Amino acid sequence: MKNKYILSPYYLDEEVLGLYNLLQADWSLNKPELHQGDAQDRMATIQELLAEMVYNALQNGKRPVSIAGDCCSSIGVLAGIQRAGINPFLIWFDAHGDFNTWETTPSGFLGGMPLAMLVGRGEQRMPVAVDLVNIAEEDVILTDARDLDPGEKISLDHSRVSHLSKIDQVLEYGLPDRPIYVHFDTDVIDPLDAPAMNYLAPGGPRAGQVKAVFQHLASNHQIVAASLSSWNPELDQDGKTQKICLDAFNELINN
Repeated sequence: MKNKYILSPYYLDEEVLGLYNLLQADWSLNKPELHQGDAQDRMATIQELLAEMVYNALQNGKRPVSIAGDCCSSIGVLAGIQRAGINPFLIWFDAHGDFNTWETTPSGFLGGMPLAMLVGRGEQRMPVAVDLVNIAEEDVILTDARDLDPGEKISLDHSRVSHLSKIDQVLEYGLPDRPIYVHFDTDVIDPLDAPAMNYLAPGGPRAGQVKAVFQHLASNHQIVAASLSSWNPELDQDGKTQKICLDAFNELINN
């Protein structure tokens, strides 16, 4: 399947100028006019256009590949997939759980909540704004999520989300015979390989391990869409982290 790349150059509702360096001539740029309002109003505008772009890509027989600065982009991607009449299984690669709600978050950080939002927990303003239907928890794998807040861990442990603490466990998991949406937060890669991250979490899989799992998924399953939550371009002065992350991602989408 031919890929349709969509770049959303934002970290939450703030523009990330360093992401424009990725933009190529055949990519779509998700850059709507952001009106006055709070962060969620502005982010909902970004996600609505992203959802429409994802839907259009699928309608044209292409696989949407979203690149953005944070994991909330998954809201727009999943909404667009659903608009195309597809009910995907979700595999979420992340050093963190992104499973916080207002009741569990120690910081109030929206970027730590999107997976919870997708399954219908906690804050729902953005999912509602893009007409997202909450995905069933049993249709979600989260891996490796090695850095969890205490209340977030309790919520995850009592959920029906499959938490695989090692990404290699994905290779042995009995995935369903249906379209799969893969979300890749690049901070899942150990900082020894990819250090230019906002929230470092030592002890993760090395880049080669991530590539091997992505190769397996691409070779054996239907990847209907993929999204990447990026490194911090300002911290990546030598470009090493960008190269490591994109090399891994390409194993998922170019097989």
